Amino acid sequence: MSKSLFHTFEAVSSKAWKQKIQMDLKGADYNDTLIWKTKEDINVKPFYHADEFSTLPPISKSKATRWKIGQVITVKAAEAANTKALEALKRGANHILFHITSSEISIADLLRDIDLNTLSVTISCESLDAETLIKQCPKSPNVNVRTDIIGHLAKTGNWYQNLKKDHQQFESLVKTFGQLNIDLETYQNAGATMVQQLAYGLAHANEYLNHLDTVLNVEEKQKLDVRFHVAVGSNYFFEMAKIRALRQLWESLAKAYDVNTNCAITATPSLRNKTIYDYNVNMLRTTTECMSAVLGGADVVYNTAYDALFHHSNEFGERIARNQLLILKNESYLDKVNNPADGAYYIERLTTQLAENALGIFKTLEANGGFLKQLKEGTIQRKIKESAAKEQADFNAETLVLLGTNKHPNWDDKMKNNLEKQPFLKVEKRKTLIEPVIQKRLAEALEINRLHKE
Repeated sequence: MSKSLFHTFEAVSSKAWKQKIQMDLKGADYNDTLIWKTKEDINVKPFYHADEFSTLPPISKSKATRWKIGQVITVKAAEAANTKALEALKRGANHILFHITSSEISIADLLRDIDLNTLSVTISCESLDAETLIKQCPKSPNVNVRTDIIGHLAKTGNWYQNLKKDHQQFESLVKTFGQLNIDLETYQNAGATMVQQLAYGLAHANEYLNHLDTVLNVEEKQKLDVRFHVAVGSNYFFEMAKIRALRQLWESLAKAYDVNTNCAITATPSLRNKTIYDYNVNMLRTTTECMSAVLGGADVVYNTAYDALFHHSNEFGERIARNQLLILKNESYLDKVNNPADGAYYIERLTTQLAENALGIFKTLEANGGFLKQLKEGTIQRKIKESAAKEQADFNAETLVLLGTNKHPNWDDKMKNNLEKQPFLKVEKRKTLIEPVIQKRLAEALEINRLHKE
């Protein structure tokens, strides 16, 4: 029919809906029965309504039609990594992250035959050598030199060299390439809540902006290419909202420093909920996590192979991981609509709540000396460990379910002879400047116990 019938029906307010639900509950308490509280301190309601918004939410700045399929390649030899990258690009990837493990690697050999006019590349190094990076990396908007000295400190407990030298090299890299990278993956993989991830990521970025305020001129600030790197967990809608909230928080912070308010976000599935038993379920987990990343507005998505925990890099696992993204893009059509989560009352409200709660933690951090001070005092680590312990307790009690691991395990599944590499947290005894933020999977203790019984 061409004539709309909507005008013949009266609008129903959220109050009317709630009254109807309360009546149908037949005496049961609405709040106790239908509202659940998350570890992010957010009360999730059974429905959301337009009359909860005084104004329409702003349109997101992300472009879901432009998201890129990323491939991570660990570089031990330039020629082999280059061959692998060209093959991945031929098979559907359009962004490569080269993680360089040696200072002897030639970046020119690494990038040979990769068309930087149409494809994009990220260079990440285990060591920090600004002079070599500046000399060898092309100064192109499609080449990102991923260096995060504060992220390295949080993850390892030490600077690359020391505070002064790291900041000097950091300044040189930012001045040369005009790029700023902030890694939030460590916080998620260590068990931080989404609100903590956002707050710590924002405070992390604030440390850089505060330092660069007198280093960069006005034009350099306006052109600064800012990139956040996040890990995405299994809470489907919340993870969409997390990425959207990150953009909003960055825009607010950037305005305070008169810096470019746009940012790029790369996303990868969380390691925290991955398992070695019933490992094919990892494919389901990574698929929904990649969907959250795309629908939340990530610019680049790197998938993780289902067997990455216990197998060395292999062609089959990486092909399956890449094909998952190709299916999401080309068969699920997740590149046909920009900002698909915009206007969904539930996601819009979650985005606002996550951003507001994160901003509250951020302000507390700044009032107590800032992110670095709190990191050196161990406050950040303690807060994350407290959140991780609560999540671990839920896993142990089976209220947080990992199918095939703590719920409905296949006892015929044996893994002892299938481990090519160590899938468990390995604590190295070494002197550190601060306590590192430890990344640990939920299933580790259960898996170790089960392996011993095989």
